[in-house]
Amino acid sequence: MGRVGVRVDGPAGATDDFDWVAVEEPLEIRASGPGQGPASVAVTMRTPGADLELAVGFLRTEGLIGPDDAVVEADCWARGGVAHVAIARPFDGSSLRRNFFATSSCGVCGKATLDQVAVRCGPVEAGPTVDRATILGLPGALRAAQRAFDRTGGLHAAGLFDAGGGLLAVREDVGRHNAVDKVVGRAFLDGELPLSGRILMVSGRTSFEILQKAAAAGAPIVCAVSAPSSLAISVADRLGITLVGFLRGDRFNIYSHPGRIAPGADR
Repeated sequence: MGRVGVRVDGPAGATDDFDWVAVEEPLEIRASGPGQGPASVAVTMRTPGADLELAVGFLRTEGLIGPDDAVVEADCWARGGVAHVAIARPFDGSSLRRNFFATSSCGVCGKATLDQVAVRCGPVEAGPTVDRATILGLPGALRAAQRAFDRTGGLHAAGLFDAGGGLLAVREDVGRHNAVDKVVGRAFLDGELPLSGRILMVSGRTSFEILQKAAAAGAPIVCAVSAPSSLAISVADRLGITLVGFLRGDRFNIYSHPGRIAPGADR
């Protein structure tokens, strides 16, 4: 977080004060294999913190490292804005370049994109059956853990929960996709992928990119407080993910594979 001066204009007039704002800075992600020099993979605008988790999560959710790859070294130079991940096998970043050119030319849309995700990720495992009360409790648990949001009001969050609604990890970032990568990266480093028995909860909406990352991590249930996009629904439906949106108060919408959520006793 950063502290900045601000002019506050209210009914009683204007006053000078200070405000806490979310920090947004670039992070260059590099990767390498045995005997290889670090290759620059991507630059993302992120909130500093958990940078190694972000780098590892990005590499996993973009398909550049597999679920069985061993991370043999991970370094981060916060001042230089660089995170480097070394794996035990030769690193090949060509797939990301192919994906980048394909998505930048078509706007991340259409059947070809869905086919590409399906081939790279495959369908998720069956996963748990979760009761309605557990789902309803997720937003409050996630919000209560958003420490940086309390001060800035400007950060998204991603939370990883067990099938009983217990919070396992939460990460905040200016980018919702970065928050997801940080959570996935933590799980990867802890040997907890795929996320077969877990629930991924995100603040805001769910886009194609979020569902693609969830699929790569093997998350069977994805929940959000706001709406999903049409392509996010298509990805969830095709890859067997239960997608929940508009999770607010005492209700929610299930857009795909509703069988994992059991009605509560109050129904």
